[in-house]
Amino acid sequence: MANPIALKLAQKQKEISVAEFFERNKHILGFGNPTRAIITSVKEGVDNSLDACEEAGILPDILVEIKDEDGGEKNEYKIIVEDNGPGIIKKQIPNVFGRLLYGSRFHAIKQSRGQQGIGISAVVLYGQLTTGKPTRVISKIDEKMPAYVYEIGINTHNNTPEIISQDITHWEKPCGTRIEINIIGDYIRGKRFVHEYLQSTSIVNPHAQITFIAPDGEKHVFERTADILPRPSTEIKPHPYGIELGTLMKMAKSTKCRKLSAFLKTEFSSMGERTTNAVCKEAGLDKNINPKMLTRDQLLTLLKAFKKVKIMAPPTNCLSPIGETLIRRSLKHETQEISPEFIVTTSRPPSVFSGNPFQVEVGIVYGGNLPKDSPVKILRFANRVPLLYQQGDCVSTAAISSIDWRRYGLEQKGGKGIPVGPAIFLVHVASTHVPFTSESKEAIADIPEIENEIKLAFRECARKMQRHLTKKAKRAKTREKFDLITKILPELAKKTSLILNKPIPPLDEVITKIMDVVWIEDSVEYTKKPLSQVIKSDGQTTLYEGSDEHVTTSRITIVNYKRKPLKFNLYALKPREGKIIKADPKPIEIKDYYLKWKIDNIKPTEKIELLFEMTSLAKEDFEENDLYIDGINPEYVIGAEKWEGE
Repeated sequence: MANPIALKLAQKQKEISVAEFFERNKHILGFGNPTRAIITSVKEGVDNSLDACEEAGILPDILVEIKDEDGGEKNEYKIIVEDNGPGIIKKQIPNVFGRLLYGSRFHAIKQSRGQQGIGISAVVLYGQLTTGKPTRVISKIDEKMPAYVYEIGINTHNNTPEIISQDITHWEKPCGTRIEINIIGDYIRGKRFVHEYLQSTSIVNPHAQITFIAPDGEKHVFERTADILPRPSTEIKPHPYGIELGTLMKMAKSTKCRKLSAFLKTEFSSMGERTTNAVCKEAGLDKNINPKMLTRDQLLTLLKAFKKVKIMAPPTNCLSPIGETLIRRSLKHETQEISPEFIVTTSRPPSVFSGNPFQVEVGIVYGGNLPKDSPVKILRFANRVPLLYQQGDCVSTAAISSIDWRRYGLEQKGGKGIPVGPAIFLVHVASTHVPFTSESKEAIADIPEIENEIKLAFRECARKMQRHLTKKAKRAKTREKFDLITKILPELAKKTSLILNKPIPPLDEVITKIMDVVWIEDSVEYTKKPLSQVIKSDGQTTLYEGSDEHVTTSRITIVNYKRKPLKFNLYALKPREGKIIKADPKPIEIKDYYLKWKIDNIKPTEKIELLFEMTSLAKEDFEENDLYIDGINPEYVIGAEKWEGE
């Protein structure tokens, strides 16, 4: 006879839906407290709008509005997010907003903000849980069609949408989506974080314009700083290095290929004829065998063979990095109130961890009105989404803390930890699979490959920052000496000549003996010029029609204060996006990111002037020359550093 206790326990066993699970564990999704609930709700709505606009090739115009629904008595707020995207077709509206784990990007291996299909439906669930009110959705897919209006809830027992009401209405927008969700939250404490999130989102999404209306009616516009959409990411096949045994077994059973060789080449990236043959040989498997017939042990052998054979890294067109120029432009625009002294950015080449492509981009804002005695501010991003919490658990923070920032001019006790100084650090990790530490996606896990790339990127930026500070100090010290000499010596010579009744002697040779340097001065100017006056670098004039062209002009002056003629090469770095329209004198070399002049036989006290002009840049993209020299001892040069090669 069966054990009566076992029977009783068995009767209690029952299945729960994913909606019920998250209903009881809302903290996992970022709704751990009322403050975070406000930010998470705004974040998920904005992320959806950005994704929709980008996939449709539309420059995003997003409205975020928070309304106080009860005068602050019960902390009930209405979160409104409206966009100008393509809209959502009628039959999909209930599923998109009323069903968890429903989305279009979960199986796609490419860079995207969200993949699980939890985000916005989790906000709907939280709103329903805390206020008992449904979510209102308006969607319009074409200007010739009406807008559909839904009131939606979630049936948590079976994770299905509940349609409270549906209707059509007139909406002036040609297309777009608007959601209105009532939630319980704490805007008073979360106010700073909401603004910080939207500002950070604007920095890494320079193509978007975001308008924020606070509960008190105050309006703030985070302006668009780029009119170009991000490069679309392309879906790729899984890479052999990142596959697991269970996944490999599932793929082998479901494939339509009848031969192992075809299965490997069709279902995986970076698997060509040579690599496929090498893997089959290493695994001891016939390449003509049907993959459906492979046993668990054979597939395990195949998996081990993947690790032993050198396989080319996966393609990186699945990534959509922001780019150095746009990061710099956004940082300049969003930090203009603090008047930063120096901004530097860099993008690392794409890399791979466990078969997953990723790319790291970083930036440093230095000086201005930033506090000198506080830890640097760290802005963390993953796939263009700000990470506002769990900073201490993030690999970005670990990488920054492990660098000895004292050698770069910042304070840091013991050479470890977050440095202190007037700086803002930005780090962006773009990947097909960002390894978050939890479902709330607030911190990136400690992956050695990612940490190493972040370190390399920050060290590159830190060296540029250090060179800027060194050049500034060296130039100031030498200029003080130069000004002293050029003011005092002429007066001494003039008075001595009057006393001795002799002509004023030439002072050039005396100045060169005292100075004993090559002085390089530079300036950058951003102006408008008629297009009809634009001149190409070969000296020929090209006529255009239309409005004026914005031109960035760089002027470089070289003066030889050494006692002998000199020969050396001068390099001027430029943004890759900048198009050279004029260079005088003509450089001996023009590449994507630099110009090279050969300075031939510059005589003592002789002055040489160089000039180059660029278009296709905004004012913030190029504000200071980065100059390098070779063929001369860099210790003799003020205003340029030693050229280390490409």
